[in-house]
Amino acid sequence: MAQRVDRRDFLRLCGYGGVAFASSLTAAGCASAGGSAGRRATEEFHFVQLSDLHWGFEGPPNPDSRGTLPKAIAAVNGLAQPPDFVVFTGDLTHSTDDPKERRSRMDQVRDQIAKLNVKTVYFMPGEHDASLDRGEAFQEYFGKTHYTFDHKGVHFIVVDNVSDPRAAIGEEQLAWLGSDLINRPRSDPIVVLTHRPLFDMYPQWDWATRDGGQAITLLEPFEHVTVFYGHIHQEHHHMTGRIAHHAAKSLMFPLPAPGSQPKRTPIAWDPAAPYRGLGWREIEADAARAYYELEERPVQGA
Repeated sequence: MAQRVDRRDFLRLCGYGGVAFASSLTAAGCASAGGSAGRRATEEFHFVQLSDLHWGFEGPPNPDSRGTLPKAIAAVNGLAQPPDFVVFTGDLTHSTDDPKERRSRMDQVRDQIAKLNVKTVYFMPGEHDASLDRGEAFQEYFGKTHYTFDHKGVHFIVVDNVSDPRAAIGEEQLAWLGSDLINRPRSDPIVVLTHRPLFDMYPQWDWATRDGGQAITLLEPFEHVTVFYGHIHQEHHHMTGRIAHHAAKSLMFPLPAPGSQPKRTPIAWDPAAPYRGLGWREIEADAARAYYELEERPVQGA
């Protein structure tokens, strides 16, 4: 289980300008942990993030390519406390040049996801879902590629940085984001859900968003912003100013740390430790403190 660190302990760990992360605990960042004493009391809640399902992928490095998603769904359904909602942060399907096959994969993965015992599920595309047809098929099966919603005191913003094949958000969507934020109090807790990292993690491996810096600039005036994303197939935590960015693991295959090897090739399956590097995430949210406790959950074999 994740260790709980209260606000005072977290600020002590952070110091004045540092950031503390542990393998079983991640908070939203030093700036997000403080300054919320005057915020009205809001109810805590719990949600789950799954990412990079790549339904339709076959072969190495995952001999159980049709089993990892059902295993994760069964684990979410087995939680003692059902989550308020589940978010899928992109690459629900593996890419294909065949539009008919693309839709077949989306239909199949939608059937799998329907087995979740959760009333509310939010979707956003990854580049494997949307870059070949600018999100046309994705929207047929899963709805809009960018939108907002509010839950128990937190404002959620879903940003599409994959439907444009240039790996860009685009001027129209940036204007939409600016309009959404313009009259919002600077102290409001905001969570951004997207697929690619908004910052330049490692552009050589396509781990960036061409105009992500413009989105970060729009978000920077707000005191409590946290970004949850996927794409890089591994747990990763990063700060841009006071904005915390948290990448989730994949359910299909893990990828190496950015720049750790010449090419971005999947990590080989280890028969001695099957499902290593695959997983999903639980998030405990406390809007009153703009606090997010993350617990990384592994994919468990049958």
